[in-house]
Amino acid sequence: MNALPYTRYELLRTLRNRRFFVLSLGFPLVLYFLIAGPQRNEHNLGGTGISAPLYFMVGMVAFGTMSSMLSCGARISAERAVGWNRQLRISPLSTRAYFRAKVLTAYLTALLTMIVLYASGMALGVSMPAGDWVKMTLLILVCLVPFAALGVAIGHVLTPDSIGPAMGGGVALLAFLGGTWFPIPSHGFLHDVGQLLPSYWLVQASHIALGAHPWGLKAWVVVVGWTLVLVALARRAYRRDTGRV
Repeated sequence: MNALPYTRYELLRTLRNRRFFVLSLGFPLVLYFLIAGPQRNEHNLGGTGISAPLYFMVGMVAFGTMSSMLSCGARISAERAVGWNRQLRISPLSTRAYFRAKVLTAYLTALLTMIVLYASGMALGVSMPAGDWVKMTLLILVCLVPFAALGVAIGHVLTPDSIGPAMGGGVALLAFLGGTWFPIPSHGFLHDVGQLLPSYWLVQASHIALGAHPWGLKAWVVVVGWTLVLVALARRAYRRDTGRV
């Protein structure tokens, strides 16, 4: 199997997976309407001057896209369990093409999650300048790179039975430490730990819509550093898995 047909196959398989779409897109969408819907007329949430639909929209975008990127790990784990990866190893498909297809598929689901939540936010009255939408979206897409690598890594390490709880707990913990559900204090333990995690800067990217400043040097160092580390771990996990008989 060559690179282009395999990538096309991965994208089409994802688009045709109805159960996946219900779980990956439906959950953040339903959660958003449950939280923001009753407060759609609240335009000064907690005295911040920010509307509730906007605040919870950007939080759910960070949470939903992070979950979407890690979901590629579940697909990889399932493929390993049925022996599909073993078949790919005897094909002409290169390792680079394999990783590229997985990352593109993860980005497809993340983009769809963003589009659905953006549309839901606008349905509840969210309005921003076009430049803020573009800056927020581009920074979020950049910050999702390390999560794609993490998804590939855990997909080659965990079994289908264990990856579900691991992903659920991992996403919840990263979302908590990143400040998805509440603002991180400006000092203290959570602040110090959060700034070392890509999930924190993912949330900060989404908070451009709330008037936050774009990333500084520290953000780029953290995101690039985690990307390099996780890509190395993903490669090692893949090579270790392909070395099995």
